Amino acid sequence: MKPKSSSGGLVYSTDSGRMCPACRYPVAACVCATAKPKVPTDGIVRVSRETKGRAGKGVTLVKGLALDDTALAALGKQLKTACGSGGTVKDGVIEVQGDHCERVMALLTTQGHKVKRAGG
Repeated sequence: MKPKSSSGGLVYSTDSGRMCPACRYPVAACVCATAKPKVPTDGIVRVSRETKGRAGKGVTLVKGLALDDTALAALGKQLKTACGSGGTVKDGVIEVQGDHCERVMALLTTQGHKVKRAGG
């Protein structure tokens, strides 16, 4: 029988998604000290386009929003609907499939966010 590694354990569950390796709760409900605190932002939302690691497919990234997870998911859904495409919310970053930087920037500006275009 193999000894149980101290760094090993459940990382992902199909029922609840990513799991915290320390407390074995879902990351959203993590109760241990290893939970990452929210990164402080400077109040500027940065919108960029990225293709790295996506087989050449472009993705619009929205970073720097100081929102909790539920509000971020709701805003992500609103942006995806406005752009007419799919996407996801991962680690505090909204990803919208396709090059929709201008449309996303216009929508965030009308909602009162301070928006900048990041990258090239």
